[in-house]
Amino acid sequence: MIVTDRFVFLHLHKSGGTFVNECLVRFVPNARHVGYHLPRSMIPQEAVHLPVLGFVRNPWSYYVSWYAFQREQLKPNALYRILSDGGNLGFEDTIRNMLDLGAGSIRLDLLAKALPANYGNQGLNLPGFALLPVRNTRLGFYSYVYRYMYGGMGSPMQIGKMETLRAELPALIAATGQPMSDAMREYIEHEAPRNVSSHESHGHYYSDTLRDLVAERDAEVIERHQYRFAG
Repeated sequence: MIVTDRFVFLHLHKSGGTFVNECLVRFVPNARHVGYHLPRSMIPQEAVHLPVLGFVRNPWSYYVSWYAFQREQLKPNALYRILSDGGNLGFEDTIRNMLDLGAGSIRLDLLAKALPANYGNQGLNLPGFALLPVRNTRLGFYSYVYRYMYGGMGSPMQIGKMETLRAELPALIAATGQPMSDAMREYIEHEAPRNVSSHESHGHYYSDTLRDLVAERDAEVIERHQYRFAG
């Protein structure tokens, strides 16, 4: 979470947030980190009146990116370890386990115990107690964290698409009244993305069954932001 004098930016997992965080801290006067992957409900009281900005990505793409990134790590996080059976399962079975966390999965309680008990300042930063409400929602993991991060009452929320971040970010910032320097615009247009992983386009990874399961469980995000599967 980045708090500035004119707006708050929330960092939804693997949706372009690291790039935006670095940009804001570098170029916006008085921009400050107040926590990592913290939800809207934890915006400091003195900033709750400010506009809130965020980004989202295509859920089918999110699952591919998350899996590829964790698979490359020497020490993948607890979410990956438990859903992939310690790395023994491939993409199809791991993501199915991820999608089933909100649909009666016996892995949910195991995962909640493996996650930290409190908020920290790195990684997934999703304590076990914050994941448990996914139970019986039948939401996909990405839709759940989207709702967890961005949901609730408060000041207006403006959400751009990661796929068009370089075009949308200047407009979102300008709408808050925050001036933008030429150096900031240059950064947004040309700076390399952050935390990228090596993988093909998302359509390459899905069976028809898994594709349709994402469509069902992540319908909230897909429909709201008009995403499509790129087959």
